[in-house]
Amino acid sequence: MKLIDILQPQFIKLPLQSNSRESVIRELIDLLAGHHILKQPDEVMQAVLDREKIMTTGVGKGVAIPHCKFNGCPDFSIALGIHPKGIDYGALDDLPVKIVFLLVGPKSNPGTHIRLLSRISRIISKEPVREKILECTSPQQVHQLLQAEEANFFEIKS
Repeated sequence: MKLIDILQPQFIKLPLQSNSRESVIRELIDLLAGHHILKQPDEVMQAVLDREKIMTTGVGKGVAIPHCKFNGCPDFSIALGIHPKGIDYGALDDLPVKIVFLLVGPKSNPGTHIRLLSRISRIISKEPVREKILECTSPQQVHQLLQAEEANFFEIKS
């Protein structure tokens, strides 16, 4: 399983319209729900917010990776939002967040959940990749960039 197999261009929002952590998360959940990927968006939203209460998913360097495991989600779903100006997300480094990956997966497959989080983290940890993402003008460009970056990694076994 590859990140780009789950994260299709239609699940990439460029630019995000919202200006707060909760509204950005809601915007990405609604994007997936609008494509009938998530059937219970309100419950997913609550699960993500419950995860945020444990510790912020604003990992630093302008990136946040909100995520949750949810029984009502039979498969993994990923959305990506880009906010060129950045939002106050309460990130670990207190910097504005510009790139937000949302990951939702079933509780029954924690191993793949962790591997997907790790893959997102590895790709986005590279400053040139973050810079290129912010320079993209379309979801297709972002998807192609991530596809090229992910070509360097092994496939995730589910």
